[in-house]
Amino acid sequence: MASFFSVPAPLVRFNARFPLALHPPIHPRARGPITAPTLWIAPPSDNLLSSDVECLKWQAYLALRGLKDVRLRWDIAPEGSIGGALPNLHVPIAISLLKSERLSHSDGAEDGELLAAHSIPTWVDAKLGVDSAEDPLEGYVDPEARIESRAWVALLEGVVHAALPTQMISQPRPSYFHSLIFPASTPPTSESLQKILLPPPPPLAGYLSFIPPTPNAVRINNSAIISQYRDAIKSLSERLGTDKWFLGSSAPTPLDALAFAYIHRILHSPDIIRIEVTRRVNLVAWEWRVRCLVRDGFVR
Repeated sequence: MASFFSVPAPLVRFNARFPLALHPPIHPRARGPITAPTLWIAPPSDNLLSSDVECLKWQAYLALRGLKDVRLRWDIAPEGSIGGALPNLHVPIAISLLKSERLSHSDGAEDGELLAAHSIPTWVDAKLGVDSAEDPLEGYVDPEARIESRAWVALLEGVVHAALPTQMISQPRPSYFHSLIFPASTPPTSESLQKILLPPPPPLAGYLSFIPPTPNAVRINNSAIISQYRDAIKSLSERLGTDKWFLGSSAPTPLDALAFAYIHRILHSPDIIRIEVTRRVNLVAWEWRVRCLVRDGFVR
């Protein structure tokens, strides 16, 4: 019976051409203790300020809440963060003990605790010994301003975000067959563009009209996006006026952090985008003042 289950000689000779090699184990790098809160961000383009709007928004949020000496780290790929998205906040265990039951966290992250972006406000409240939920106005001067802030957030994350250079890319989506072979290819249209692409783009004309429409085709009218973007920046400038903070707030709010992230990103964009902000003195002066505050809150 043993000879019946033996491996045929031709297969043995074939496998001998591909011997199994054993390599020593690769040990992880030595990890030092986390002694200060460290924000994981996309690489900065201007000193310590991230080139990514989402990361920069949270940088501004931490600094405008009054936190100081927060460290930065930008050698982590998004795939290595919670949920595959930056930023993450890495805090020491001694500080993380201040967290509440609602805090979403990841245990065992070196010698500290790794927090997703949506957990940062709760951690900041615990760090400062306050509870933002106790303020029904959320830092705004009245209920009307609090409701108005939602509209400005939607405008910034919709029309303004769609005008950024990385968003205005008129490119068809990959076919189903192509996506099966190359699943990590061209990403779908961003949510910001989807918001302003409604109603759907007009059908093709001329000879191309004989081709049946396909759900993969995405046509983006850059002129319409720029037109809406110009109106949005004009409204933003008029609403700020000479106030210190948006909507007349006495202290910075999350809307100020979001507005700063977009205005700063716009000032580092091509002329067609940047000129709409540079021609408005109040936005430029406001961005410069807030930029200094944000930079002072971080160390490399």
